[in-house]
Amino acid sequence: MAIRMKMKQKKIRKIGIASALGLVVLVMLGLYGASNYMLNYSLNYPKEERMTAEHWKNRMKNECPWMIGWMDSVYQHHCVKDTFVTMPSGYKAHAIYLYAPKTTEKTAVVVHGYQVRSEGMLHIAYLYNHDMGYNVLLPDLYGHGESEGDHIQMGWKDRWDVIRWSEIANEIFKVKSEEQRVKNEERRVMNTLQVIHGISMGAATTMAVSGEKTPDYVKCFVEDCGYTSVWDEFSAQLKDQFGLPAFPLMNTTSALCQYRYGWSFAEAQQIEQVRKSTKPMLFIHGDKDAFVPYAMLHPLYEAKTKGRKAIFIAKGSVHAMAYRDHHEEYTRIVKDFVSKEE
Repeated sequence: MAIRMKMKQKKIRKIGIASALGLVVLVMLGLYGASNYMLNYSLNYPKEERMTAEHWKNRMKNECPWMIGWMDSVYQHHCVKDTFVTMPSGYKAHAIYLYAPKTTEKTAVVVHGYQVRSEGMLHIAYLYNHDMGYNVLLPDLYGHGESEGDHIQMGWKDRWDVIRWSEIANEIFKVKSEEQRVKNEERRVMNTLQVIHGISMGAATTMAVSGEKTPDYVKCFVEDCGYTSVWDEFSAQLKDQFGLPAFPLMNTTSALCQYRYGWSFAEAQQIEQVRKSTKPMLFIHGDKDAFVPYAMLHPLYEAKTKGRKAIFIAKGSVHAMAYRDHHEEYTRIVKDFVSKEE
């Protein structure tokens, strides 16, 4: 009888262990499936899903009708040029650019947001080119527009590409004196004076750039509605769109991102880059922004302790609409901030 009881207990224990292991496996498979879904949902962006340049040009005209005449003119007169380059990481990247109305070293590198493309930043190109007389270069980030890539890097690895784009902008727009032009000399070339200006994910990219060593000709940064970190942004969206807490799905999805793409949500800390930054930065955010929560603005602003800084709160504006809603005030504030570096 005792032997039977022991055998029965052993059998029950084995069943219990097998059940527990089975449950662990099911949980792990469930988490992997959910993480894979979330990573694809957030970062996959195949070329066939991208909106065309015409879509974004028309959208810009609808949102900012005051720039229609300028946009029609620069395209009709073939002022907007294309350039394709191979980035150090090996992919083929695209940008559009246009010269200032008058020769100048003043240059803006304008960085688009999530699932946008260079043409989706033509309103900011108008600000710099038409209103401020700047040369402008607008890149397509990795996996956007005409650039290669099938996923989104959330502005993190993109920081290296934008630094390269600033070098390319300097090569395109640097100014030679009249004497040098006549003699075809290459000495004493004046480098550009650059501002890097990004919106949304482009702002996150701009802040990520600001924490790295940048060339002397990069003078300042403008970030409009960027997030404190990829972790914070995705956690906010996970709660808002799916009603889920950050743990454990954020942890497992971040690990999968590290495995698949070579970076994790945890490392992509724009706020830490801002802490390291030393060059001037203007912070802009709409106070009705729920997509990149307005609450992220002040921690970012407070994180910048080195170098000049300023803040513009766009009253009543939702995500990425500060310029559309307040374009005259936006232009004045950007102009005043950037002009101090000329």
